[in-house]
Amino acid sequence: MTETHELNSEVAHEQGATMPQLNPEFFSEQLIWLVLTFTFLYVMMSRIALPRIGAVLEERQDKIADDLDKAAEFKREAEESLAAYQSSLADARAKAHAIAAASREKVKAETDEMRAQSEIKLAKHLESAEARIRESRDEAMSHVREVACQISVVLYKKLTGQSMELSLAEAAIDAQLVQGESLLAK
Repeated sequence: MTETHELNSEVAHEQGATMPQLNPEFFSEQLIWLVLTFTFLYVMMSRIALPRIGAVLEERQDKIADDLDKAAEFKREAEESLAAYQSSLADARAKAHAIAAASREKVKAETDEMRAQSEIKLAKHLESAEARIRESRDEAMSHVREVACQISVVLYKKLTGQSMELSLAEAAIDAQLVQGESLLAK
């Protein structure tokens, strides 16, 4: 075979062909090797390489699906946490409003009670003050009568030059007071 090959090389060299695979004499041998190589590579790829690649792709797909499932679970948990937070916040606000309303009611009740007590105390003080005023007025009125009687006696003496008894002046003033009260009553 080496002789054939050397001859073919010489022929190819003489004919000007520089690449033996383009020489039509070797096409049949090249086709056989092509089929054998393709079959070997096909078997290797289908039995060894492709199952490994398929396993890697399947593993990668499973990991992606698992990660997506975990992400969906985390999202669901986050939404549940947010809903729980919002519910707690609404409950806290409701409690705060209830506490504020109760505090307002309590303060209002205490204020009303203090106002009522103050009004009672004020009414008592007012009654007491009115009683003192009445007493002072009555006392002043009693002194006015006495003073009026004394002034009447003094004036009568200065005007007429005669003296007058105090009892007579008191009777005259009492008569005038009774007459004045009857006029006021009308």
